[in-house]
Amino acid sequence: MTPDPPRTVLSRREPEERPEISVVVPVFDEEDNLHLLDSEIRSVLRSLGRPAEIIYVDDCSEDRSLAVLEEILATAESGPIRTRVVKLRRNFGQTAAMAAGFDLARGDVILPLDADGQNNPADIPRLIETLGRGFDVVSGWRRRRRDATVMRKLPSRVANRLISRLSGVHLHDHGCTLKAYRSVVLKEISLYGEMHRFIPVYLARRGARVTEIEVDHRPRRFGVSKYGGRRIFRVLLDLVLIRFVSRFYTRPMQFFGQIAFVFFLATLVVGFLMVAFKFGWLRLIGIDYQASFVQTPLPAVAAAFIIGLINSLFFGVLGEILIRVDYESRGLKPYAVEAITES
Repeated sequence: MTPDPPRTVLSRREPEERPEISVVVPVFDEEDNLHLLDSEIRSVLRSLGRPAEIIYVDDCSEDRSLAVLEEILATAESGPIRTRVVKLRRNFGQTAAMAAGFDLARGDVILPLDADGQNNPADIPRLIETLGRGFDVVSGWRRRRRDATVMRKLPSRVANRLISRLSGVHLHDHGCTLKAYRSVVLKEISLYGEMHRFIPVYLARRGARVTEIEVDHRPRRFGVSKYGGRRIFRVLLDLVLIRFVSRFYTRPMQFFGQIAFVFFLATLVVGFLMVAFKFGWLRLIGIDYQASFVQTPLPAVAAAFIIGLINSLFFGVLGEILIRVDYESRGLKPYAVEAITES
């Protein structure tokens, strides 16, 4: 059964001018933080004096978050700051909620921030100002994090260093939600999985200019953090993915070919040891040991390495085929044009 298309409910006449700034707030169980956060965002946007919109994406909250958002929508003043509330059909996760907000955003500048109130909306003008200096992405750096537990700070610090090293995009804080994007570059990519942490990496791979500035990080006022110990395991898996995506996404055969080469070298080493044990060559270095092939586990080890080599080559070829199908079916290009000059 095909689900009904999403309903669009307009509380007022659509604005005549398109917003210049879009603030996207993914929401999950943050009922106590929303009113204060909304007031802070509006105060900052009013001070900018530019047409803007606030897009709240409720990721199927289990508390009264949606009801609070509807209250905000009903009482929001008319004028240059528009408000939209998006309700997802089920809990899809933070990346999907942010993707929904990005797709609906109409501003030239898109700024996501967390609904827990720890990101300070007062940093929005500085992010926009830095973006105007010729950058495509300005990432927030929570230099003085106000998280309550070491178990959130330490893994984050280690992960940030690894991500920077593996991806080549050197940011101190990849996990900070508060960022500023030029809409034209952000809408070039599709988000899925846990990609929201690595948007600057994906955009940098397409030639976007990325920088970061320090932002304020506040202690949580109400509610509890939604991040648990499972996040550490997900980040470790993401590190493998980000290494692949940042360096080998359009050439997977090189990635798997390197793995196959390692298996090949390991097979040669094991094969040499098998022959050395067989003919007693280790006596040359003072080791009096001799054994036939079947007396050691080395043949099984060699077979495992050969299987790994074959599988790596197989996945490399399969990856090459899939990336070509992806590009050709969607009409994608392996490049991004910044400008075309004509005489």
